[in-house]
Amino acid sequence: MNLREMKVRKQWEEENKSAAERYQLSMARVAEIVKETVIAEPFGEYFKSVGGFILQIKNLIEEIETNTWEKKSIEELEKINLELYQDIIGKAYDYSFANPAYAVAKLGEEYGQLFSFVYTEIRAIIADAFEGKLLYVTICTELFLELYTMFETEIPSYSSIKDVVYWFISDYTDIFYTKSLEEQLKPENSFAVELIEKSDLTDLRYLYQYGERITDCEKKTAEFLNHLSEEKIIKIAKTFVEGYIRGFFLANKPLEQKEIVCIRYPIGFERVVKRAIILFREKGLETSIYRYALHSVNKRRNIRIGFSGTVVNKQYEYDHRFDDALYFDKAFYERKLSVLKVTYEKNEKLAKKYAGPAVIEKFGEEPFAPVTKPEASKLSEKQQKLSIEYASEAGLIANEYISGEETSFTIIAFPTPEIGENFEEIFEETVKLNTLDNQAYEQVQQNIIDVLDRSDYVMIKGMNGNHTDLKVKLISLGNEQKETKFENCVADVNIPVGEVFTSPELKGTQGVLHVKEAFLHDLNYKNLEIIFQDGCIADYSCSNFVSEEKNKTYFKENIMQNRETLPLGEFAIGTNTIAYVMARKYDILEKLPVLIVEKMGPHFAVGDTCYSHSEEMRIYNPNGKEIVAKENDFSRCRKTEPEKAYFNCHTDITIPYDEIGEIACYDRDGNKTVLIENGRFILGGTEMLNQAFL
Repeated sequence: MNLREMKVRKQWEEENKSAAERYQLSMARVAEIVKETVIAEPFGEYFKSVGGFILQIKNLIEEIETNTWEKKSIEELEKINLELYQDIIGKAYDYSFANPAYAVAKLGEEYGQLFSFVYTEIRAIIADAFEGKLLYVTICTELFLELYTMFETEIPSYSSIKDVVYWFISDYTDIFYTKSLEEQLKPENSFAVELIEKSDLTDLRYLYQYGERITDCEKKTAEFLNHLSEEKIIKIAKTFVEGYIRGFFLANKPLEQKEIVCIRYPIGFERVVKRAIILFREKGLETSIYRYALHSVNKRRNIRIGFSGTVVNKQYEYDHRFDDALYFDKAFYERKLSVLKVTYEKNEKLAKKYAGPAVIEKFGEEPFAPVTKPEASKLSEKQQKLSIEYASEAGLIANEYISGEETSFTIIAFPTPEIGENFEEIFEETVKLNTLDNQAYEQVQQNIIDVLDRSDYVMIKGMNGNHTDLKVKLISLGNEQKETKFENCVADVNIPVGEVFTSPELKGTQGVLHVKEAFLHDLNYKNLEIIFQDGCIADYSCSNFVSEEKNKTYFKENIMQNRETLPLGEFAIGTNTIAYVMARKYDILEKLPVLIVEKMGPHFAVGDTCYSHSEEMRIYNPNGKEIVAKENDFSRCRKTEPEKAYFNCHTDITIPYDEIGEIACYDRDGNKTVLIENGRFILGGTEMLNQAFL
């Protein structure tokens, strides 16, 4: 497919025309800079290095615009792709200005942090070049030139350089942030949809048109899916799409009023996505697809939301997760909120038609244990509080235009070749896992819920080195004949099938939650321990680092998102023993996504409840009983003190079956009913769940 002729580029025609002369002038100046020697070292080395990268992008744009790109062999494309990322891959990253540790060593602490951020921001123009966003490329190049000019006579003060960077981010927030939000709401602006629908997916050269790092993972995934029968692809896509549709039906949400669904997926899964686009269209939904955030103003720390290729270097992304510390203040907070509000107002009609995300996740990568570098930017205490306030305010604005009571989602996961030599077997096992008999699980899970509905609290105790000893208080029912505490979760929004969950009562929930090892948001935690008092985190620890201070900081930054506490938003019991046995059979437990892991034992989510922003919706289990446990002491404030109601995070922590000594229910009279003992279900009516262990 000809990138130059893609219609989605037309949305950029006006902006690109206005930037064309600026682009030519700026690139001409960069070409001169890489030959000059007027800047004193070590800054001269920095400007030559980054200038060289910008010229790589210039050459790339010329090849795309002149159709040279279309004629290249896959070997030539691989070479170019590698060259675009080579300085942040492996050992090369140790000597890259994108690495804050190297930049600080070369340029000093203050200058190093700032210039490492600038280079990271400039590196985002790889994707901009492929999407035809000439304006973005020009803007970032002009920042580079402005900084260079400041050094031509003498080394400028750090504060003057920081001011330039600050106003760059602030001035262009309305472009970067607005366009990002609109890509979610406007299918016609979707670069990826156009790429998928018009490409010959059997010609793997299409992968190199994304502007993402393409590795064997993407190529082998695409090759594998290309060899599956059309029948198998349709089956996978139908499971995905029908789960999404069923989510609206079961939650009694108005799908007929919606017109837009947003698909998120890992590169390599285009054949499944292409079929899903067709199936969604048959349901009256057009698909939007957007890239995960690359420019700092749009990022969500090191979490990727949107279509994505292989993470080139997880340490690189971890190093830059708090780059906004370099510019985030009250004025920027207000500026960004204002842009958010104006963008939603401008696109209010489209926002009402937005149905929510449909997500394909991948698994198989080696777990990541990051190194915390002192040279990396870090939010001050004041910025941490401001960031939390911003997340709360932004969440309220987003929900005003895209109501949680009217949207839904679905998530499904598949392995990639990174899982190892048994990839094809594991993929087939996962397909079976994702299509288990909903009705059979629905009945078994109802037997568990019937006991839980009669219970006042649940005790969870660990074994085999797990010292969990946690009491979870349950709400009281007003009408036991018509109401229920737990949702009977089959394969709709969360595929595969296999859990019952509730929003626990906070007061009375207390004790210790411990997991010997957990992988949360792609980060590894060893000996994770959380102490709850009245349903909120009172203390926490892990053993990733020798220093207890580092352990607490690691937990606070990545799980607490710099908050002082979080409530227990969800308590669930996973019933998918088949998934657990698969994980043990192939020794891939640490590589599975939370989506599957949470079905493999009891799990506990810290943060918001599962019904965040949709508490008013009346939801029923298949047996007709209404689910009434949808809020807690925080979310009850949503009308009187909305800023205190939500945390805008939800992290699931699962204890695997082989670490569960007992899960027991206690009614108000103290009568005890055991659900799980020594890692096996012993409640009558749950015998089916133990068959996988045989």
